[in-house]
Amino acid sequence: MEAKSTATYADSMVATREVAVARHTATDLTAQGEPYLWALGGALAAGILMILGFLLMVAWNGIATFLPKPIEAVTLKSGAVIAGEPSRFEYYRPAAQELAALTPGERAEIEANNGFATRTLYRTGNYDLYHEDFRWVPGHDVSKLVRPKQMLFAERQEWGPFVGKLKSVEAPGLASPITNVNDPRFAQAHGRALARRSRIGEIERKQIGSINYYLENERLALRRAALKYGGASPQYADAKRTFAQRSAELNQQYARLAAEAQALRAEDAKDRITLTEIGGREKNLALSEIVRIYPANALTVAGRMRVYLSRWWEFLSAEPREANTEGGVLPAIFGTCAMTLLMVVFVAPLGVITALYLHEYARQGRIVSSVRISVNNLAGVPSIVYGVFGLGFFAYVLGAGIDASLYPERLPNPTFGTGGLLWASLTLALLTVPVVIVATEEALAAVPRSMREGSLACGASKWQTIRNIVLPRAMPGIMTGIILAMARGAGEVAPLMLIGVVKLAPDLPIDGFFPFVHLSRSFMHLGFHIYDVGFQSRNSEAAKPMVFVTTILLITLIAAMNALAIAVRNRLKRKFAGSQF
Repeated sequence: MEAKSTATYADSMVATREVAVARHTATDLTAQGEPYLWALGGALAAGILMILGFLLMVAWNGIATFLPKPIEAVTLKSGAVIAGEPSRFEYYRPAAQELAALTPGERAEIEANNGFATRTLYRTGNYDLYHEDFRWVPGHDVSKLVRPKQMLFAERQEWGPFVGKLKSVEAPGLASPITNVNDPRFAQAHGRALARRSRIGEIERKQIGSINYYLENERLALRRAALKYGGASPQYADAKRTFAQRSAELNQQYARLAAEAQALRAEDAKDRITLTEIGGREKNLALSEIVRIYPANALTVAGRMRVYLSRWWEFLSAEPREANTEGGVLPAIFGTCAMTLLMVVFVAPLGVITALYLHEYARQGRIVSSVRISVNNLAGVPSIVYGVFGLGFFAYVLGAGIDASLYPERLPNPTFGTGGLLWASLTLALLTVPVVIVATEEALAAVPRSMREGSLACGASKWQTIRNIVLPRAMPGIMTGIILAMARGAGEVAPLMLIGVVKLAPDLPIDGFFPFVHLSRSFMHLGFHIYDVGFQSRNSEAAKPMVFVTTILLITLIAAMNALAIAVRNRLKRKFAGSQF
């Protein structure tokens, strides 16, 4: 009996142990957090895949934009012929009227394909002749499709590309007209025409622009004398004589340059090129109007690369044309970089000084806590609100005050009393200063208190301790805040639409006239350029490639500026390897 009770007790203990082990096993997975680990890892992987997918989509569409495409001549069943670059292919569901016009065999083929037909979008160009840039061609309407070797793609200064054939190029000094773009004489004549056009632009924009600048300065000096001394004063009479003498000299220079430009235009009008579209209509224009021309269906690999690289060089170094859908974006590149760097110059000291006071000097209490709460709340204010504030305070209050005190002779035309590069940079500095303040406070708090106490114990003052001990070791964390501010500020567009950015500003805000860098001028920005080309263009299909290319460039510029800041931060980390950074 005793043995039996002992066995029963042992069996119950084993059962209890098994239940405990089972319970432990059942809760072990959750206790170690494995499901949450997999969920977090999956979320991270999904986020990375989405970012990579976006970058790949932009890169795929942007990098291939400047590749020259073949030109297809399509004969329709009606007998009409069109020519253009195949831009896009898609399936679509034909309308009832379109189906009624098809043959029974074509309708049966569409029905067998679940009611879908195919069509191709061709970039036909020749907007001045066709009044459209693109045309859809259904697959069932194609009778013949070929790629003629003599078809040319010509990029023009105006009216977009021309797709057709070369009839002739006539210029003084040519023994016979040029009928082939591969003729060495064509490259020479085209080069001379482009150089002549460049010289005309230099005369009209730079040299005559300089004369107009000096004439305006003389007029402003005369008005300044009238405002300061009165119209009946001797000083005003002297200023008037100086104005008359100086104006006469400048007008003589203006007349000479205008005559030179007019002579060059007359000479430029003699170099003519005649192109014919696929239907036989001719287009005669100045040779200098042609930016680039090439036989699209007869290009070698080297020729395709030359066209591709020349387009990239034009994109990075030239001004926009054709309502920003063609040409380059150099003014937008300069404006984006200049605005971002100025923003960093303003936001870094403002954010760091504020954080230093809040963390190192201010007595902690309700007031400081409310200030920190306000700073954190500022980070959530919509960016357009900052744009309204910048326009109202910086331009209409501060800028108007500057104009009234320093530039009264220019009124009512504003100098600083309107949007410009300076006010845009200050507005974005206010937008991003909460990021720098928070990051700087966290960096200051991470510096060990023992370092401060050791410095103070050695006789250093509080400012000497902050300058020589705290700030150097907090600098990597401060740089992190500045990097985040740069990334956000460079991509903001909404405030800039109110405070200085414009659709077209081909002249850079830097020249040879004092003060050499004109922060009061409007500027172009890559972010606004993307918005303008993508949503304000007369032809969104023609502008779409430029949107992707500009997006690649903006991402690259932001990445380059961030990489430079990260390199500085990593160097500081290595310098203070013993700290907590």
